[in-house]
Amino acid sequence: MTLKHLALVCGAVACLNTISAAAAPWIEPGDARARFAIQKLADQGQFNRPVTSWPIMWASVDSALAESTGKSSEATGLARAYLEFEQEQQASTGIRTQFELSATNEVAMVQGFERGPMAQGAATLNVQWQGERFALGLSPTYALNPDDDENARFDGSYLAATAGNWVFGAGAIDRWWGPGWQSSLIFSNNARPTPSVWFNRKNPSAPETSWLSWIGPWQLTVLAGQYEKQRAVPEAKLIGMRLNLRPLDGLEVGFSRAIMFGGEGRPEGPSTVWNSLIGKDNGQLEENDPGNQLAGIDARYGFALGRQAMGLYGQMMGEDEAGAFPARKSWLLGSDWTTQLFNGDQQWFVEYANTLADDFLGDARPNITYDHSRYNSGYRYYGRTLGASFSGDAEAITLGGFHFFDDGRNLSASLSFVEFNKDGISRTPVINENIKLMVPAENAKQVIAKVGYGTELLNGWLDLSAQFADKKLQLVNPAENESGQWSVGASWRYRF
Repeated sequence: MTLKHLALVCGAVACLNTISAAAAPWIEPGDARARFAIQKLADQGQFNRPVTSWPIMWASVDSALAESTGKSSEATGLARAYLEFEQEQQASTGIRTQFELSATNEVAMVQGFERGPMAQGAATLNVQWQGERFALGLSPTYALNPDDDENARFDGSYLAATAGNWVFGAGAIDRWWGPGWQSSLIFSNNARPTPSVWFNRKNPSAPETSWLSWIGPWQLTVLAGQYEKQRAVPEAKLIGMRLNLRPLDGLEVGFSRAIMFGGEGRPEGPSTVWNSLIGKDNGQLEENDPGNQLAGIDARYGFALGRQAMGLYGQMMGEDEAGAFPARKSWLLGSDWTTQLFNGDQQWFVEYANTLADDFLGDARPNITYDHSRYNSGYRYYGRTLGASFSGDAEAITLGGFHFFDDGRNLSASLSFVEFNKDGISRTPVINENIKLMVPAENAKQVIAKVGYGTELLNGWLDLSAQFADKKLQLVNPAENESGQWSVGASWRYRF
């Protein structure tokens, strides 16, 4: 790396220090630059840790960078410098505070890894404290004209503690499980985070025992949460589990599962939990059927192409079970790659998603994905699907890219071709007309274009976003039965 390039790197990360969210023991989903940096380093053999389960622990970043000391090159210099500087600033002990203002004319229905504003207006104070073993985050938000009728929010708040190599926490934090950039089939940040308790590994390094070392670095996350009251079965419960393995250089495999059970009028004792865990449901117990389940597997293989990197990935999710394997499948397939042009870094991706059960490889089974005969409100939280933002029974292909300037600014753009609700029927009931259900009511094809831009402003960071669809989309909720064509938003963050 030349002295000129090194100066650019240092200047960029100094600028980037002003844009990061207040410190937490992990990197939250939504930071596309951090994801690009981690993924490119992994594909170049400089980050041998799981990269498809977000949030990613800072301890994982620390150990991976330490193991690859001396491997940096001009191709990965900016990515590595960004992570090292952010680690120094964000992963240390102490108190950090951030204030954020955001606004949009309409909350965009289709979200991606980078999520836009989630209310027409919002003000958030984010206070984070980290100690040696404990961490606390308080993030009160006032939302103006929210789609879900919830003005007071505490999304992003948590209490966490470490015990050995495990992290235990309680709160409401965003998650993204899978290799996709536009969508993730089981957990994405499309919806607000559900309040939950969880545990995961702090440092997902490989087992030291010889008979297990073949699985490579691994991460395990287990959570238990609760849905909202305003649904067909109020306060239903949620269990989520994900295991990531990196058995070969560049290959990562993930196994995910989500279980929906309990709630008002439904059994939720130990036997119900046990029957759910062993898969004894899907009508096997008739009226005592414990609940709804989703399970899937995903894989990504990333490799170096000279100074750049490329990856191939796929994700499969089943809504039911047949012969101990997922059935009624949805699919996501894609490829991503990097370039270095115009004194900056670029991340590109092309991604296909099909959430109409068995449509991709078999006979289509509509009104199954993200829906359920007993849990009629479906796999949704406050009107938004916890998985793919296209909702169920949809097919989409997206081409997108990010440009990361060497002075810290960023630019993003994507183009999606979507067919929503392919059979034209919806079974999602309206429980509260004040909650806007982001569920298409009829069959519709849309072309959706999105652009975003981030830059320094007034000693803080400004993100601008715009989304345009070629036509309006009819939604299920009769009180808010149309999704507009334009969504323009902005958010400004200031750390002090």
